[in-house]
Amino acid sequence: MVWMQAMVRLKPRRRGFHLITDEILTALEAAAPAGTRGLAALRIGLLHIFIQHTSASIAINENADPDVPIDLEMAFNEIASERLPYIHTLEGADDMPAHVKAALIGTSLTVPIQEGRLCLGTWQGIYLCEHRDRAGPRRLVLTAQGEG
Repeated sequence: MVWMQAMVRLKPRRRGFHLITDEILTALEAAAPAGTRGLAALRIGLLHIFIQHTSASIAINENADPDVPIDLEMAFNEIASERLPYIHTLEGADDMPAHVKAALIGTSLTVPIQEGRLCLGTWQGIYLCEHRDRAGPRRLVLTAQGEG
């Protein structure tokens, strides 16, 4: 059994949905134990991705059409509107809606690994869903396990 773990610090991004699949793969390669080939060393396994924040989330969605992240942002802004009469407002009008969006989308993903590659569908990518207007860097914990 092979285990790999990496802590990833993503640069601050504007509010919206941002593809981060390549950043995740790069971090896993850098975290591979000495003498291994990162994900390429795994015949079968799982990658768990966890974001350490309550006002951002991670998701898998379409990675081909650039309109998809724009439409996702629009839809979630309607679902968790800043116009609602929130009580938790000390951190700004975008904070409580960000918590609602993060609760709906989620803070972790598990992706199967097969023959050294993530088993994402043809049109799937991993997104950072940034829900704040002025967010700082975001941290992810990546844990891969499997057999060679």
